[in-house]
Amino acid sequence: METYADLIECEDLLLFANAAITSTGQREFHSAAGEQRLSLGFLHSYIHGNYPDLYAATLALDINDHNAALIIANLLRQKGGAGDGRLIAWRLGRMSPPRVYRLFERLRRDGVNNRRTRALIRDWLAGRPDLAFDAVKYRAAVKSAVRHAHLRPAGELGDFLFAPFSRARYDTPVLEAWRRAHYDKGALYELPYTVAEGFAARHGISREIFLEGIAPRLTRLERLRLADSAERDGVRTEADLAALPLVRVASYVLSLAAGVRARRRAELDAALRAAAARAAGARTGTWGNVAAVLDDSFSSFGSPVKRRRPLAVALACHYLLEALAGRYRGLWLSRGADPLQARPTGPTPLGSRIIDALDERPDLLVIVSDGWDNAPPGLAAEVLRVWRRKLDPGGEVGIVHVNPVYDAGQFDVRRLSPMVPTAGIRDAEDLPALVELARFAEGRTGLGELRAYLADRAAPADQAVHAARAARAARQARADRVDPSAQVDRVVG
Repeated sequence: METYADLIECEDLLLFANAAITSTGQREFHSAAGEQRLSLGFLHSYIHGNYPDLYAATLALDINDHNAALIIANLLRQKGGAGDGRLIAWRLGRMSPPRVYRLFERLRRDGVNNRRTRALIRDWLAGRPDLAFDAVKYRAAVKSAVRHAHLRPAGELGDFLFAPFSRARYDTPVLEAWRRAHYDKGALYELPYTVAEGFAARHGISREIFLEGIAPRLTRLERLRLADSAERDGVRTEADLAALPLVRVASYVLSLAAGVRARRRAELDAALRAAAARAAGARTGTWGNVAAVLDDSFSSFGSPVKRRRPLAVALACHYLLEALAGRYRGLWLSRGADPLQARPTGPTPLGSRIIDALDERPDLLVIVSDGWDNAPPGLAAEVLRVWRRKLDPGGEVGIVHVNPVYDAGQFDVRRLSPMVPTAGIRDAEDLPALVELARFAEGRTGLGELRAYLADRAAPADQAVHAARAARAARQARADRVDPSAQVDRVVG
């Protein structure tokens, strides 16, 4: 039987999960960056202090990298906690390298240098597929991490980090390309884009010539980021939109002018559908009759630092739900009929659009909104209350509200009504898992089920870490046989 304390713990954890999924400590439409950071910092301190085991377990959820880094830093500051090591290592493996290096730099600044921290840094660096490439692209960060973990890179890597011009030649191609790029214009095209860009400026190479030469080495995200500016210079980066994450594609589409979207309609629609089909996977067409209320009001603009992010999430969810559903109806607040022409505009009449969506009694209604119902205020809450208590007390129509915006004042994402569960969302690919997680917020399941759910999500982390360690050991053994100087001395103490 669930006690009152268990219910409070369950609610606290769900509240923290919503915050950790949506908030990045940056400015939002209704709150400044300082408010976001203060509110988020309090939540981390509260959950870490009261539920340390569950605090670590949230790393297994689909929280964003900003909060994952905060959790890892807080866990590494405390004494003990060795059982968290595998989960931390697994999460580090899922984070982008720049984010991990920023975390290591933060640990160095904060003086967190215990044995566990040094071991995690050492193992993460040893597991990198090409540490020499990292040393060129993130040289200062790699150098800082190596020093902080008390490592001694042997051979060329150590020389490159601490005395780069001490060698007349490097055998490692990327290190040699970096050395030659100081005097040879051709060598810079063998380097990562961010490094090559600096050398191009130093050599006075025009932007058009540089982009044309470096295009084959661009990553998928770099191709997308540079697509418009490169096209103005007459260079096509050949960005593969369909291969990118769904919200990333949606953000790119919304960044284009209305005329460009109309001209490239077939290409953009196909890319969004392909990304949605990949995200839906085996669930395609299995969700039955689904309706969605999608927020494209003025507040969906987000903020200058998260430009159109809420609207991008809504557009991505629209395409994903269309792929998941057997029958689908998407209702935009602006009553626009063309999702590709969505733009932030007008008030937020959620109540009337929820009535429209419920009119056909779908199997599932998904509301994607920041929750600021204001046309008129409170109508959505009243509609949902009457629906749940009077018209559908048995809950035949499942209703879930997903919110991409963290409300700093409420320490949670803004809710429409206590009658329906609300979950924070950042990436559309997480929508199926969030619909599943939302059942905990309805009160139909309790703390025991929630703990089991977290344990189930964390189980693959242990398996992944074991597999990664085995692969790393085999790779290191092969490297040692081929080039003994490639070894990294592991000095921890």
